[in-house]
Amino acid sequence: MKKIVFLVFIAGLLTGCSKLTVDNSVVSELDLQRFLGTWYEIARFDHRFEQGMEQTKANYMLRDDGNIDVLNTGIKNGKPQTAKGKAKLTDVPAMLRVSFFGSFYSDYRVMLINSDYMYALIGSGNDKYLWILSRTPQLSDSIKTIILSEAQRRGYDTESLIWVEH
Repeated sequence: MKKIVFLVFIAGLLTGCSKLTVDNSVVSELDLQRFLGTWYEIARFDHRFEQGMEQTKANYMLRDDGNIDVLNTGIKNGKPQTAKGKAKLTDVPAMLRVSFFGSFYSDYRVMLINSDYMYALIGSGNDKYLWILSRTPQLSDSIKTIILSEAQRRGYDTESLIWVEH
């Protein structure tokens, strides 16, 4: 009986710890062919695998097997950095599973994309990751306002964004 109570207690703790505090739902449609190519990282939440990075961008290329090669580049301490990864499609059109570390995959959620595929708001399976991407190294203030408003509406702390130098 003690074991059952303990397991229920642990399950309750784990459920409480994984509570999602944001709306990370994806757009209803994503044209993968239009999404492929180069995206500049305009802003992001700070995380250790991109800490100190500037001039960051990502290139998405379709592979023959239908999956996607991902090439992230940037500058850290004046030195070029490169990270190669892969992405798998899911049953949800605007959600990919991306990996840069072997068999460890994370959600990559396209939460906002404009009709011209010129800017996007990207999230993950939790509230710790957020990216603003653009086809150009700079975004106008009016476009930034649109994206930030959407992120705030979804519950993200946009004050925590790091604005990337290009």
